[in-house]
Order: sequence, then structure tokens, then C-alpha cells
Amino acid sequence: MARTVERYQNPAIGDDIKLRLFSYNSNNLSDFVAINGLTIYFLDPTNITAENPDGRRVVANVDTTTIVHEDTGTYLVTITLTEVVYTIGRYLDVWTVSASTDQPDQQVTQIFDVYPNLWYTTPIPVVYDFSFHFQPNKLRQGSIQWLMAEIVPNVPTAGDLRKYYENLAIVSDMKISIEQVCGDCMPQEVDLRTIVDEQLTDYREKRFGYWKLDTTQMSCGLYDVWFRLDFGGNTYYSDRFKFELYD
Repeated sequence: MARTVERYQNPAIGDDIKLRLFSYNSNNLSDFVAINGLTIYFLDPTNITAENPDGRRVVANVDTTTIVHEDTGTYLVTITLTEVVYTIGRYLDVWTVSASTDQPDQQVTQIFDVYPNLWYTTPIPVVYDFSFHFQPNKLRQGSIQWLMAEIVPNVPTAGDLRKYYENLAIVSDMKISIEQVCGDCMPQEVDLRTIVDEQLTDYREKRFGYWKLDTTQMSCGLYDVWFRLDFGGNTYYSDRFKFELYD
């Protein structure tokens, strides 16, 4: 079954990969006037010449009408890594953009890699164990900030098994929950203080997951935040972390 992954989630042949572009002007997310092209290149080592030192070869010209304008300065296109077009290796997604009507088009070049499928065999079940790191733990009310969690594999030995654990952490979905802490609340009040209920993190980068939190409509106080991973037939929950929202 095809997965949908971010560019840093070890995409493999057959996956749908989300290619994002964030645009900033003077440190603020800002829209382009237009996106006029998106070309995918394969960095083919057999195609290297003096005129083409990185061996780039065009594999796809993406229809710009399929690019989604998610939010201010945030663009997303999803492509399928079909076997007839893509192979294992490194790729460039080159975006042709217009920042203003009085300037020529510019090209923005980003990188993603396509990996082999992740296989591991063993005569007994592998016992996964992970810990989580979370930040920040204090935000001012009215802030709009990214929350970040890192998945850390707890493996007693180094080597191939640890690398396998790390790759599991990279390719797995991470879900976030946030709940306001209000002391001795009655059980029926739980739904009223649930801010986020097991939603996929907005963005994944290797072992890191990011969630953009808008606190403008939230009350000051303490909040619990925790994370869930599902893979290998198991469900893993992080500890409950706390962050403070203050005035």
C-alpha cells in the first residue's frame, strides 16, 4: 500500500511524496506573485559531463495547477514516485517563481532522496523502544509557534539494528494531542479541555515532528502534550509533557 510521506521521511518507489516550499520576505512568510514552473531532475551519475557536472536529467515537469497554496508563503505539491519514472537516488525539485512583477523569474532548488524499501527479518518480534524530546515548554498567550518533538530510539547496541530503529522513527506517522490542565476536573469535562486530539503533525523532518500552535484563542495556564506512533503492529505513546501559556 502506498504511503504519503514528506521529503525527509525516506520516500521509496511507489510512495506519494509531499514537496513543500516556504517563501519568506524580510523574515515574514510571503506569497509569490506566481509559480511558473516546477521541474524534477534526477542526479544521474552516468549523465555527468563538463557542461552538466551534477548529471541532472529531467524526469518530470509538474503541472503548476496541481500546486496547492496551503497558507501565506506555503506551497505544496504531491507526486507519485512511479517505478517507470523514478529510481533510487537523489533528485532536485526546481521551482520557477515570480517574486514581483518588476523582477525576472527566479529558480529555487531543493533536494530529496528516494530510498530502497526498508526490510528487516528476525525469528522473534523486535521489541521497539523510543523516548521523546519536546520543546518549547513556555509560550506567551497570543503566540503562533511551532512545537517540536524528536523521536529517540532506545537501542542497547549500535550498528544495523540502531539504524533500522532510526528509520522506523523517520517513516512512521506522529500524532499529537494537547489538553488543558485544570486540576480536579470532572471526567465529563475532558472533551471541553481537549485542544488537539490525535492529529497528524503538520510536518516531518527525519526523526522530528512539527505542529504549528496558534495560542490566540487559548486560555493561559498549563497544558499537557503527548505524541503517538503506530508501526510494527504496535502503538506507542510518549510521556505527557507540559508547557505553560502565560500572559
